[in-house]
Amino acid sequence: MTLATPSLDPAPASPAPLADLVARDAREFGAYARTGGWAFGLMVARSVRPGGQGAQETPKVSAKEFAELAGCSAERVMRYYKAWDRAADDGMVPHFEALTPGQEIELPDADVWLSYYVARSSATSERGTAIAEAAEAEGIRPTKALEVAENPTALRAAILADPSTARAARQALLDRVREDPELQAELARDVVRTDELKKAVAGESRAADRIGYVRQIAESGQIRTPAGQTVDAPLDVRQEAERHLSLIDELEADEDAGEWASEAYDSMKSLVADAVEADPELRVRERRTKFYSSLQKATKAFEELTFDDAQDFYEDDMVQRLEELQQAIGSCLTALRGAREEGSGE
Repeated sequence: MTLATPSLDPAPASPAPLADLVARDAREFGAYARTGGWAFGLMVARSVRPGGQGAQETPKVSAKEFAELAGCSAERVMRYYKAWDRAADDGMVPHFEALTPGQEIELPDADVWLSYYVARSSATSERGTAIAEAAEAEGIRPTKALEVAENPTALRAAILADPSTARAARQALLDRVREDPELQAELARDVVRTDELKKAVAGESRAADRIGYVRQIAESGQIRTPAGQTVDAPLDVRQEAERHLSLIDELEADEDAGEWASEAYDSMKSLVADAVEADPELRVRERRTKFYSSLQKATKAFEELTFDDAQDFYEDDMVQRLEELQQAIGSCLTALRGAREEGSGE
């Protein structure tokens, strides 16, 4: 029986234990989680020479050379460079001259980096500054708002695809339109040129008017009669208006109030008409007001007729209609005079 002879060749180098690789990733992840962009800013600050220094004065390289080594654009490198420069001016980190390649320092918290780093060159423009300020006012990172502003096609896609994004965009437009007359005019033109929007606006306007009618009764305690009189509302009418109004006010912002407004309006109109008929004195005043209103309209319409060039448009039908009108006026006068004589006789 022959015994196997162990090989004398050197054993191949074994790869690093998986536990070591995991631990290294965890350490690097933790370092970045704590420092965020500061870690990359430090790489630029300690390796890119500051302005005014020549290649012979420092082992550092130019931003262009660093970018080539990193496989990215010089513009991206300079964004980190400028962020570090602003932070150094505020005393958050050392200046470039105090750092050497490979040097490690204690870095600020990750969240602080966002107040110095600007992800896009547009942020330095007047438009970019305004967007950044608005983002800060809303409590979000300026870089997020700038990214959206620079990609309107993506914004359009999100609005078209996602109802919640569309609602946010609508609210933003409403907030802006109050202070932007030019945008007001553009939106108004869009509305009148789009049949669907015109119908929607007309429907909402009608609903608003009807709610306003109910609200006026509930809050002022007065009703406007069909003839246009303004009188105190009976208690039951006002209470019914308050009931309808409370139901409408409890609707969610995204609920359609049109049906509720129509029901409340029709109910109140019916109650107002019943209140007029239930009050003999008010009923007489209502009929008198209606009569005077109709008489005024008829008088104005007749006064607008002109006959200076009647020979150019004369037709027998015109004369016949005027004769019929004359007879109707005569009958009306007879009825009124009869009523006056009957009243005086009493």
